[in-house]
Formats: sequence, structure tokens, C-alpha cells
Amino acid sequence: MGRKNILIMGAAGRDFHNFNVFYRDNEEYNVVAFTATQIPNIDGRVYPAELAGKLYPDGIKIYDESELVDLIKKFNVDEVVFSYSDVPFNYVMTKASIVNAAGVSFRLLGGAETMIKSSKPLIAVLAVRTGCGKSQTSRKIVKILREHGKKVVAIRHPMPYGDLVKQKVQRFATLDDLKKHECTIEEIEEYEPHIALGGVIYAGVDYEAILREAEKEADVILWDGGNNDMSFYHADLTFTVVDPHRPGHELTYYPGNTSLRMADVAVVNKIDSAAPENILTVMENIRKVNPSATIIEAASPLIVDKPELIRGKKVLVIEDGPTLTHGEMKYGAGTVAAQKLGAAEIVDPRPWTVKSITDTYKKYPNIGTLLPAMGYGAQQMKDLEETINRVECDAVVIGTPIDLGRILNINKPSTRVMYELQEIGSLTLEKMLKEKGMI
Repeated sequence: MGRKNILIMGAAGRDFHNFNVFYRDNEEYNVVAFTATQIPNIDGRVYPAELAGKLYPDGIKIYDESELVDLIKKFNVDEVVFSYSDVPFNYVMTKASIVNAAGVSFRLLGGAETMIKSSKPLIAVLAVRTGCGKSQTSRKIVKILREHGKKVVAIRHPMPYGDLVKQKVQRFATLDDLKKHECTIEEIEEYEPHIALGGVIYAGVDYEAILREAEKEADVILWDGGNNDMSFYHADLTFTVVDPHRPGHELTYYPGNTSLRMADVAVVNKIDSAAPENILTVMENIRKVNPSATIIEAASPLIVDKPELIRGKKVLVIEDGPTLTHGEMKYGAGTVAAQKLGAAEIVDPRPWTVKSITDTYKKYPNIGTLLPAMGYGAQQMKDLEETINRVECDAVVIGTPIDLGRILNINKPSTRVMYELQEIGSLTLEKMLKEKGMI
């Protein structure tokens, strides 16, 4: 029998990893195409021959997911592999039904097939949805480990939106590294907080090559996951963050439910702002699917650098892009700060949007009166800047993990809203790290 023809459905992240670790040098399979969704402007590219290996001298083309059925017929596909994250169960099974109806098999690769083993102790931070608070949890863990004398290197879930060959292995230790690698807003939001703490963070495309480089300078590796994806690495200790603002999602989203079932520790975040009944629902659901997991309760107290710009003012609130789009959150840190500090009005930005920002609202009409910090490339960053500057308001509330004023020219006063993880009660991250022998 010949090689089995494979199509990988992805979003420029998990799809490339699954290819690299399972299919790249596997002569039983022939990957004929990738499809892309969720992220703008990633279709139409080619996964390059330099990364695809000897079996793919011409690389592998990336198509828009809307072409899925036609591609199955065109390339005589035998099996479709679903390889992206933060989607509801019915979404996954609808895709499976479309694929099955086209006559071929539908597959989800598991951890044993896709996780790489590290030579160093490895901690994974996952979540059941994007926007739960992985980043602040990761930062707190890094801080604790460093206080105990450990050299920690973080590795971030991929965001390869640029030149894939150049992005094979990326190391970030200074703000200049962000410029060198021509990072998008989404990338800067994840990398800059680690740099600000004096740390090192890796990312890129080839996650075995990335791991081997990180191991050279680390006592402990920290996997800082993206969306609600599983870890790319075998973890010695797994923390999964759960959000009581979206109760029930921990049971009905892929692969967040998988991430919850894999957790050694479930961190129930944002209990300072969630309804008590929603906290109880989340707790019960954790115990239902992972009764052996330790549960840590945590809050996300806000820090606002210029509260006087909010009180009684008409404000534009900018929140993390993916959290509002495929994360489906109706508010974030900026919204909470605007409400708590008595803003006169949260201004609706939709009358002033331009180009790709307008398109974002068309694709995600439930975003509402908030502005997602979309910046998946230079042009979209320009569109975001123009939109902000067109909005008629007194001030801008920046609820993203970075200071947008550093990378965009904003023509009105702005204030940043930041948040850190604060454990509630006797069970803490430090206690769990000690119990697992990490410190």
C-alpha cells in the first residue's frame, strides 16, 4: 500500500507541531495540505521545505479552511487531522461530520503521539479557555522558582505569523529581541511580561529544537500554554486554570476539557469578581472529571496606573484580542476597572473602525462595545492605531498585558490596567511546587 494522504486542519500553531513530531519523517503518511482558520492572513502561505523535511522538497501549501471539502477531493485525502484549539465540542463534531460525509476519517492526535520529553524538570500551565489567566499564573510560578534559586526558562505556545524559517527557534530576553523578530501585538503580549521580570522565553515553530536550546540554560522549563491547548511537552507538574466567569465551558470545549483532566492542580481564578454560584459550579465540575486534582482558589486584583483618567470620563476600553474573539469573553480587566472606578461611559468603537478591525467585528459580532487589540501583522496594527485615534472619547483604558502606547501612537490620554495572581487560602502555588519537589 502507498502512503496515506493526510490533511491537517490548523491555525498556525498546533498543526505545525503535530506535523513536526508525528508526520514529518513518517514514510507511512503524505501530508498534502494544511488548512487555516481563526487567525487572519495565515492561509495562502507554504510550510517551507526547510522545516518540512526530506519527504516534502516543495513544502506544504496552506489553504483557507473554507476549501476543506474541495481539498479532500482534489488531493484524494484519506484522513483529516484536527489540530487547533479553543472550540466547543459541537464545533469539533460538526467538522468531523463534514469530513466523514466527504468519505474520509477524522482524527485527533493524543498526548503520547505529540508530547516531547525534556531532560529538565518541566511544569506546564494550561487553561480550559483562552483568557482564564494562564499568563499571570505562569509569571507567579516563575517568580517563586527564581526566589528559590532556580534558573527558569519559559517556552510559549507558538504564534508563527511571519517568516516560518526565521521563526524556527526564537529566544526573547530583551525588548530589542521583540523588534528583531518583528513581533505582532499578540506575540508581544505574551513575551514582554516575562522579559520585564528579567526572564527568558522561547517560541517559534520547531518545538523539539526549541526545547533543546532552552535546556542548555535552564534548571526548570515552564510551558506557558496558548488558548486551552494541551502541552507540547511531557510535564512533571501540570496546572490548569479555570474561569468561573464562563462556568460549564470546562466541560464542553476542546481541548480545554482534556487539559482539565490532565491537571495535577486546578487553579480557579477570578473568584474576587465571579458570582458565588458560578464558582461552585466550576468546583463541582472539576471534581466530577478530575477528582484527584488539587484545587487552588485565586483572585486577580487589578492595578490601574492612572485611575483619574477613568473616573467620570468617557473611555474607550481595549481588551486582549483573542480573549474577545474566539475566547468569547464579554469583558476583561479594562472593563472591570472602568466599572469599578466609575467611568461615565464605555464608548462603542464600532462607528470609528477601519479595514481589518471592521472585518473583526463582522466575524465576531458579539464583541460589543469593547475594542479587541488585534495586531496579527503590521497592517492590522496600523488599522488598530487608526481606529483608536478616530474614536471620540476622553481617555483610553488599556486592558491588554502590554502597554499599547509603547508600540502605537495614541493621540489621547491612556491608562493601563494590570493584574496579578493572588491565591486565597492555605493551598498555594508555592506549596504545590514544594510538594512536587520543584523547589
